[in-house]
Amino acid sequence: MAENKDIVMKCRHMEKVYPGTKALDDVDFNVYRGKVNVLIGENGAGKSTLMKQIAGIEQPSSGTMYLEDEEVSFKNTTEARAKGIGIIHQELSLFPNLNVYQNIFMNNESKKGVVVDNAMHKQKTIEILERLEYPIDPEAKVGDLRVGQQQMIEIARNLTQENLKILIMDEPTSSLSQSEVQVLFKIMRELNAQGISIVYISHRLEEIMEIGDHVTILRDGKYVDDAPVKDIDVPWIVQKMTGSNKSYPKKERDIDWDKQEKVLEVKDLCLPKRGGGWLLDHVSFDLKKGEILGIYGLMGAGRTEIFECLMGLRPEHTGEVYLDGKKVDIKNISKQIDNGFALVPEDRQAEGLVQTLDIEKNISLSSLKCYAKGFVLSKKHEDECVDAQIQDIHIKVADKSLPILSLSGGNQQKCVIGKGVLTDPKILLMDEPSRGIDIGAKTEVFDIINQYADRGLSIMCVSSELKEMLAIATRVIVLSNGIKTAEFTGDDITEDNLVLASYKGHHMN
Repeated sequence: MAENKDIVMKCRHMEKVYPGTKALDDVDFNVYRGKVNVLIGENGAGKSTLMKQIAGIEQPSSGTMYLEDEEVSFKNTTEARAKGIGIIHQELSLFPNLNVYQNIFMNNESKKGVVVDNAMHKQKTIEILERLEYPIDPEAKVGDLRVGQQQMIEIARNLTQENLKILIMDEPTSSLSQSEVQVLFKIMRELNAQGISIVYISHRLEEIMEIGDHVTILRDGKYVDDAPVKDIDVPWIVQKMTGSNKSYPKKERDIDWDKQEKVLEVKDLCLPKRGGGWLLDHVSFDLKKGEILGIYGLMGAGRTEIFECLMGLRPEHTGEVYLDGKKVDIKNISKQIDNGFALVPEDRQAEGLVQTLDIEKNISLSSLKCYAKGFVLSKKHEDECVDAQIQDIHIKVADKSLPILSLSGGNQQKCVIGKGVLTDPKILLMDEPSRGIDIGAKTEVFDIINQYADRGLSIMCVSSELKEMLAIATRVIVLSNGIKTAEFTGDDITEDNLVLASYKGHHMN
């Protein structure tokens, strides 16, 4: 790699060894000044590990980093921040019990004498959020906000940093809507214009082509290639990432859906909003045996809320739900698990996994009662089931007694799916099953979903990714502002149809 003054940071021979795996293996990486430096690779390629080393969250096993040609090493994020390096995580690190402005100025407080200057924090918060074109009440409690809004707060928090030189963004758009993404891109360009360099990790290839300036590709912890974005195209990226060309092939299933029995029928599902109005407004649909029903819509359309109602998390809902023709009175989660429902939640870190437990325990959590003989857990039986599940869905794991957080995002996601399926459900609800995982792992997750559908499991899948809907759904219902605006099957499931239906009821700009 040629040395030049356009490089603000150089990482040389970076390595990270964990027990049983080498997450980074002799990787070189340049951060170009005032550019969007994209880092791409499949799950477990080492992208997040490299970012964490630059941001001081983890220390390299070996290797050297140079910032403005001065050798640096960071024991923690505070040291990295002092040198002008900020990071926006994919897994949010906010304080849910504090309000918006407290989160934005956490560890960065302005004081009047010894007193924290809250009035100024509030004012600055309003200004930053206006710049983000994202008016949120600075007094709002972060725990009450949707994931996409929290992501914006996380971004706002980094924009308060005075001496920012490098901002690392790990999957910042995975929970943002299209219009939020465009605002974020605009801000990234403004930061570039101020000379700030951005390191950007994303799995959305079309985004990378739109916003990226320079791309570096990692595979299995090793450096593969790098190039200016203007010189490459998406097939080049996919080929370098995977060593092959793959998009998502749609699985044709030869079933006469009109004749298939209905497993689930939902009539007039309503969910009131706290301040009046509806989160779900008389939504009706059915689900057939072995079917994969997609639920598509923009953020706030009510997709996740449908799942919450069905799982017993929203006792205040009204409407009727029939399971195999029998009316179900939805009481609570454990009752719904008994009724044959399982949920793979969107936020796997907060809701899908218990981070302090190991991989095996995480997979067997919901179904522990199946392994209990009397009151004793049968370790052997639990082992066999978990091993079968690990095999079944190809979780890349050195040792199932390792902590769950040692797995890459995609493999964590497979654990969550494995956990859902071990309860032997009739109906599997999947909320954004491929959020924050790469193409290879996505294809595997889609294969898993198809396998289960072939075995007769009925699946509902919420996704904000059009390609995912096209690749996987037998039928798609579209929600907009809590109302079901359309339903498509077969060849009518097209990107144009889904997008148009998702804006019905919105005022198109």
